[in-house]
Amino acid sequence: MSKILIVEDDVAFCTMLKTFLAKKNYEVTTAFSGSEASSKIQDHVYDVVLTDVRLPDRDGITLLKEIQQKDATTQVIIMTGYAEVNMAVTAIKQGAFDYVSKPFNPDTILQTIDSALKQEKQVATNNSTISQSKQEISQQLPKDKKKVVASKKNDTSFVKGISDASKKLNEYVALVAPTKMSVLIIGDSGTGKEYIASSIHKASNRAEKPFIAVDCGAIPKEIASSEFFGHIKGSFTGAVNDKVGHFEAANGGTLFLDEIGNLSYELQVQLLRALQERKVKPVGSNKEIEVDIRVIAATNEDLSNAVKEGEFREDLYHRLNEFSIKVPPLRERIEDLMLFANYFLEESNEELEKNVVGFEDEVLESFKKYSWPGNLRELKNIVKRSVLLTQNDWVAQEVLPSDIAHATATTKNTYGLFKNQNEQELILDALEKANGNKAKAARMLSIDRKTLYNKLKQYDISL
Repeated sequence: MSKILIVEDDVAFCTMLKTFLAKKNYEVTTAFSGSEASSKIQDHVYDVVLTDVRLPDRDGITLLKEIQQKDATTQVIIMTGYAEVNMAVTAIKQGAFDYVSKPFNPDTILQTIDSALKQEKQVATNNSTISQSKQEISQQLPKDKKKVVASKKNDTSFVKGISDASKKLNEYVALVAPTKMSVLIIGDSGTGKEYIASSIHKASNRAEKPFIAVDCGAIPKEIASSEFFGHIKGSFTGAVNDKVGHFEAANGGTLFLDEIGNLSYELQVQLLRALQERKVKPVGSNKEIEVDIRVIAATNEDLSNAVKEGEFREDLYHRLNEFSIKVPPLRERIEDLMLFANYFLEESNEELEKNVVGFEDEVLESFKKYSWPGNLRELKNIVKRSVLLTQNDWVAQEVLPSDIAHATATTKNTYGLFKNQNEQELILDALEKANGNKAKAARMLSIDRKTLYNKLKQYDISL
């Protein structure tokens, strides 16, 4: 039976994780602080240590060094929040086996633990000394980092996010994906509406069939019917070959209509008929083709208002809007910002054949202050540009565009912590609103957990 030590100051989460792993036949021990973990590491040998990157009395990297000194075969898995991925990457560089971002699903942590145990056996059987083996693995991991992250991206092709807004979004996606309902995705430009549509398709019964994405705003009015329904050779000037339309191409799968509000009124009529009858007729043909498709539409407009103004057909609107999903702008899920930034960092590393490790602290602060009007698309472009310009291991302030590098906070901290004489009351208020959840209270106060712990000690607040 493999022995696992969980080091986590969130008692409820730690207990839940212990119960889960114990049911999977692991011998599990817990520690709620770095000092408690150090004591147990000195007295016992563990196969795997799962540790939070931030603890009340020290960080996970310090603990990692202690573990390596005690027994180099012990594999360390770092658990990290959205703002601490850079620390986790540093830990990997210093010899940690891997990191997992909270919240993680059970299958992910089990797979990571299983891989760590295999790595432990490999290290233990190495012909060289244990310490030398660990050093070699530590040296290899940074070079291999892209492979580790790439495997993560293959397991989940998108970043789900950990903010309350993202959790609600993910719940809606999971709820509607297995159904046959048409979905209307509403959100600002750049929020990842196609990415949401794709995730619905991949989680549906049509996952093995085509996913056809169409930008309705990019199709000229004159050829729109041909693009959607196809045409036969000679049906109009320039039709030199038969053409398969988007509806037929998506047969059996999902048709994603992006910026649906840009369709002409005439094409709206044709689209409604195709959806009602489940048949399409190519331009110039007398033959109808039966199609079985699921439609997911997206818009950055207020379609209900367009219906009131007579610019969008009400019957089509209701057919598309069997279930609606609102995608929040990036400014409303700042907790997810660094998850997305690090995802785009690794994506850019792979595309540009670079190996930038992470972002300097000043860059993180600028990212948090910037309002991101272009949302995820803008963040992706900025990260890619920064990776291209970076000549060292870390993205620095000087490679950022000036409007981001010199951004000032666009929203005020609701609680005004450190600028208010009633600081203690503000902390107590946040803890009350968060039902005692310190991580959530810290987010409400716009501070990290370590700062909150220090304040709790300062005011002798115990929970």
